[in-house]
Amino acid sequence: MMPSQSFPTIVSITEDEFDMDALLAMVTLPTTGAAAIFTGIVRGFTSGEESHETSYLEYETYRPMAEAKMRQITDEIRVRWPTVEGVAIVQRVGRLYPGALSVLVICTAAHRDTGIFDAARYGIDRLKEIVPVWKKETGTGRDGWVEGSYIPRPGE
Repeated sequence: MMPSQSFPTIVSITEDEFDMDALLAMVTLPTTGAAAIFTGIVRGFTSGEESHETSYLEYETYRPMAEAKMRQITDEIRVRWPTVEGVAIVQRVGRLYPGALSVLVICTAAHRDTGIFDAARYGIDRLKEIVPVWKKETGTGRDGWVEGSYIPRPGE
């Protein structure tokens, strides 16, 4: 196994569309044989108890803190899943319309059965939990900030 400092890590907050193929290539090594990729997509319609249409979402963040928290997540992934080779976490900000990719988490490893699915799932769940990204939803009968459920503990 290669030393972890030689493993690629990408943390990015961007207003631009991202290229999943290019990001995957950046976290792929000659030893990589598997990748788990999660991407969030802006929904145009939310069904269920409070069904509604969404015209667009506006994402905002406090970039220095968000990038630090994203780096924290990549470090946590590497501690929990030491076989993970590459990690990419990308969050878009600005106005995003239905169908747009809003967030991306990629974890790569030599084999698929080394925890990369769990690592990618952990990455998105942890991002939603601790990274300061705020989302305002605008649509039919709806215009406001979407409240999260996370309350930081001291030191987080």
